[in-house]
Amino acid sequence: MDMKKRIHLELRNRTPSDVRELVLDNCRSIEGKIEGLTAEFVNLEFLSLINVGLISVSNLPKLAKLKKLELSDNRISGGLDVLAEKLPHLTHLNLSGNKLKDLSTLEPLVRLHMLRLCIASSYPHSNALLLRDVVF
Repeated sequence: MDMKKRIHLELRNRTPSDVRELVLDNCRSIEGKIEGLTAEFVNLEFLSLINVGLISVSNLPKLAKLKKLELSDNRISGGLDVLAEKLPHLTHLNLSGNKLKDLSTLEPLVRLHMLRLCIASSYPHSNALLLRDVVF
């Protein structure tokens, strides 16, 4: 199922502004980008995009209230600078299982001042990195 269709199903006759949690795991993104998610989701606090085939988060809309973002098991290799601009209140970020090459890829996350936990391991059973201590 593609991402736009999945978002439509998850709304269940609600408006985007009524949604606080959105789980889109295992649906497919076309061209490796986020689709169908708009800035109308003004109250969204949790977003899960696990294993959706993402290559980029560049077209992520501004989601000012988002606190937790799950991006594990995708193909993201960089471009994380957009997260600080679009997600100012992000506290938890899971990037495990992506194609991140080294810690320098994570440096843009320093601008996420509320970030408390970032899991950025390529190995599913390794410990979470507390990036505030490692990178910042």
